Amino acid sequence: MSDSEDSCETPETSHDDYRVNGCGTHREVAEGPAPSVPRLLSVKKKKIVLHFDLNNTILVSDAVTKQGTVAALEYFLSTVTWGRMAKGKWEWRCETPSLLPPSEGAATYYSHFGRVASFTTVGPGKRFRKVLEEHLELLQWPSHLQPDKELCVRGEDGKLYHWILPSFFQLLQDLASQGLEFSIIFRTFGTDLPRVLMVVKRALEQGTHPLFPDLPALKLSVNATGGRIRCSTKGAVVTRGEERVSSREGERSLYQYMSSSQGLSGFQDHFDWWARNTYSILGGKPLWIDPFDSTVQHIFIDDNIRQNDEDTIVHPKVFLDPEGSQTRTASTSELYDLCLIQNDLLRAISDPTYFTQRIHICMENYERNLQQGLS
Repeated sequence: MSDSEDSCETPETSHDDYRVNGCGTHREVAEGPAPSVPRLLSVKKKKIVLHFDLNNTILVSDAVTKQGTVAALEYFLSTVTWGRMAKGKWEWRCETPSLLPPSEGAATYYSHFGRVASFTTVGPGKRFRKVLEEHLELLQWPSHLQPDKELCVRGEDGKLYHWILPSFFQLLQDLASQGLEFSIIFRTFGTDLPRVLMVVKRALEQGTHPLFPDLPALKLSVNATGGRIRCSTKGAVVTRGEERVSSREGERSLYQYMSSSQGLSGFQDHFDWWARNTYSILGGKPLWIDPFDSTVQHIFIDDNIRQNDEDTIVHPKVFLDPEGSQTRTASTSELYDLCLIQNDLLRAISDPTYFTQRIHICMENYERNLQQGLS
């Protein structure tokens, strides 16, 4: 196939043109302005508990795989560019990166071939090189600011980049300014959690981030002691310091524990359990959801959330009855844009209000479902 036939050349476009979903065949959930603050506050006030993945969600790097900023972004691009095999050759089926398939039968390059080093440099994704370069430029630590050894990282190309995305810190400011009650729980399979908690704690308590010097005014606490979540056929156990909660005491206790979280905290999830379950929904990071609870909404943000339950990273466990202890596994598609956000790393880099917009969408969708359930 020649490049002119069914080409996936990236057109001349600004970073704002990247769509969350593929080719208009699905809901374009994150385009347009976020709901207004009065609309959000007109519904019954509730607490939102935000479960945030780290790597390729708020960090563009990975300590476990030893991927720097450039490699991590190239890897992400291979997971959001689509094609198919035809007559023994790979044919591109997209024009721009998208989270969802542009057509039936399309697969991401990563799902078909796995990790490919230098995907856009010397690999088959060269046509997406401009996308990579644009977003690396947006990620660069501002040249007029003094480098910060905790907040910036030197990439493989020798340039300095933000380690934690500015859009994450913007989210904290936005939610606080809107008077919303919220907590943040970092959830990662990786090893970056202790460092993230330490860096975020300093930024929030000492105002060390030069772009967000007023963060201490938010009065957000940070529990720098990372916890662990371990799963088995017998259930789940959550530990942190002297704290220990188990599903043997009923899954309701785990829901209440997570719902009672304050400020910012974090847990390392159980990668081996996910691997033993062939990277499917049943081995994913557990998320307890009570659809009967109008006072708390749990939302999980992760780049590996996918509407394919055989290949997704969060295990939603939905309670069957008010105050009950039994749960069912809900499909990803059932909770997509209600309690589950598939992170678009490109937009999280290019749009400072990206996380705020997506969370507002989930809040409105969730409230609509609650109202329909009550009517």
